[in-house]
Amino acid sequence: MSICYDEKSRVFKLDTARSSYVFMVEESGYLSHLHYGGRIDDLAGAVALFQNSNPAFSPYPEDSCPEHSRNHIPQEYSTSAAGDFRLASASVRTPDGCATTDFKFAGYRIIPGKPELPGLPASYSTADAPAETLEITLRDAASKVEFVLAYSVFEKYDVIARSVKVVNASAVPVDLERAMSLCLDLRNDDFDFIHLAGSWALERHVCRSRIQPGLQGIASKRTSSSHQHNPAFAIAGAATTEELGEAWGCVLVYSGSFECMLELDEVNNVRAVAGINHENFRWRLAAGESFQTPEALLTYSGNGLGGMSRNFHAALRNNLCREPWKNLPRPILINNWEATYFDFNVEKLLDIARSAAPLGIEMLVLDDGWFGHREDDRSSLGDWFVNTAKIGELGELVKKVNALGMKFGLWFEPEMISKDSELYRKHPEWALTVPGRTCTLSRNQMVLDMTNPAVVDYLFDTVAEILRNANIEYIKWDMNRQPAELFTATLPAEKQGEIGHRFVLGMYELKRRLLEAFPKLLIEGCSGGGGRFDAGMLYYTPQIWTSDDTDAIERVKIQSGTSLFYPASAMGAHVSAVPNHQTGRVTSFETRGNVALAGTLGYEMDLGTLNEAERELVRRQTRLYREYNDVIARGELYRLIDPFRDNDRAAWEYAAADGSEAVVTYVVCRNHPSAAPRYLRLRGLEAAARYRETETGLELAGSTLMNAGFQLPGARHDGDSWIFHFVKL
Repeated sequence: MSICYDEKSRVFKLDTARSSYVFMVEESGYLSHLHYGGRIDDLAGAVALFQNSNPAFSPYPEDSCPEHSRNHIPQEYSTSAAGDFRLASASVRTPDGCATTDFKFAGYRIIPGKPELPGLPASYSTADAPAETLEITLRDAASKVEFVLAYSVFEKYDVIARSVKVVNASAVPVDLERAMSLCLDLRNDDFDFIHLAGSWALERHVCRSRIQPGLQGIASKRTSSSHQHNPAFAIAGAATTEELGEAWGCVLVYSGSFECMLELDEVNNVRAVAGINHENFRWRLAAGESFQTPEALLTYSGNGLGGMSRNFHAALRNNLCREPWKNLPRPILINNWEATYFDFNVEKLLDIARSAAPLGIEMLVLDDGWFGHREDDRSSLGDWFVNTAKIGELGELVKKVNALGMKFGLWFEPEMISKDSELYRKHPEWALTVPGRTCTLSRNQMVLDMTNPAVVDYLFDTVAEILRNANIEYIKWDMNRQPAELFTATLPAEKQGEIGHRFVLGMYELKRRLLEAFPKLLIEGCSGGGGRFDAGMLYYTPQIWTSDDTDAIERVKIQSGTSLFYPASAMGAHVSAVPNHQTGRVTSFETRGNVALAGTLGYEMDLGTLNEAERELVRRQTRLYREYNDVIARGELYRLIDPFRDNDRAAWEYAAADGSEAVVTYVVCRNHPSAAPRYLRLRGLEAAARYRETETGLELAGSTLMNAGFQLPGARHDGDSWIFHFVKL
């Protein structure tokens, strides 16, 4: 069993293959955190880990003693007021206006498996990677509100899924003003805070800084996870590297406004909380009602940041992404967008398909501009019916593409509405606006009120009608702006603070219904590129467009940063034309392909303009994608040269879990003259085995490749790159 409870010491211990998470119930009824780190076997003796001190100006309960101030003891779930002045995990306001609460242990249960979270994406138990769940009930005697803390342990992957259900067991309504998914208190050991930041076309660059006294963190108020900050973070020792040292990681399974905050207090403890952003959040709980927070996934690694990444990759691939696509090879696609933008017709689309099919490309994706009367970005969002004047009957076009041996995919932006649309003229109240105020636009569009069930019903009906009448096997689901006016006439005043979260729940519900109706449908998430790249989306969309920036050199950092938490199987990565449409950079066709092979391969260009040598390169890339897919999509990642530490070079390796093969990519982003010979040491191989590189025939022992390395070829130009495939003999 992965979950143990010692009745005498009242200690809970949650064990994974390589970690232990330990906390206790104090005599006073509070939950105190004892340990999260490397695995320990002493359950009862863990009580000795209890931290007890008496710092000045720390209040304590009158029925206790000064050493039991809530302001310095590591806790499992902190609440506002009641003597803890650090970051609060939750805040409940009762009808008398009071927000002081005092939650104490009221019971527990251990259950096999992993319960679903109603209306929310969440990890799940499988036969191959089963979970066991601990539920702890905390109760505030005065308000009669309960918190049910859930811990689901995935022993195989060293991952613990945490969430909280808030239950109003009183006879009066209460307002939930903050509800974090987790609280984690750690004894500071000179820690760093690591997170991903960026902007449009520059997403998820790694940021690392020393945790300083006071508050620090990341957040989004955009009703989406955003390009600017990603809902995931790590805490690591200052000396922790890719493969050495301790790291604690958190991935929030949520796609809306979020916060991940840290505080280093005066006694050198670090508190981390993560969950729905409490700004503009207020949830009215009537008597008997409950609220479920999103889930947060935690992992501990004693093998550096690389170990943390590999834990998350395995858990997200196997226990968050869903069948059938979590284990299936993703189709190689050609998207018409950068080849045509809005200027296309049937013959142009068929020309793209005819050019693509002989090259090993498996699917044509028709992007923006096929619906309503849309010829630019100023109209027709919400009018999800085919523009027959532009492309004829969609079903006939799809049949012609299918006849070439290719699948067909279609672009949608369901959460948006144009003022110039039939839908807006019929239902202007369906747009998120504030009466009497000027609305905001972005990309000339407004946002639909996804809190309104009638809107969700309309979107399901119209999108499903398209899918039923043509053989659409893939959807690219875009979101090219974020809500600004969070007001809806469908909710009373006391529930306006629920809009942001209800918007996300409406989006999840629409995806759930579509996938239930079309279980073989593959959905690729997108939000102006990587503006909604998060674990919540991965539950419904097993691949996500990583960035609108398709420049290979820029993608090296974007994809490397993304890999800190998310697997290669989640990353949409395409070969595009040069000069690149975002940066103007010219990079070789080989390098564009080599970088794109580290994700779900696709193409964004007019294939008809390629010469025979370039077409042969596409054939080679599609062949390699199929050959390497299993080890890249399901193998173990090793970041060998970090592009955030070495601006000139990058290298990464995907190794089969059994050490039978490895695919290694080396990119010289910026070349220099008189460069000394360089060697690259690999990871994840079998030391005693011999390996052959399939292109050059080089044969070396696994121990040599890992401890001494092999010599890298010299670059001649900026952007030169190579892929090496080592196979065990």
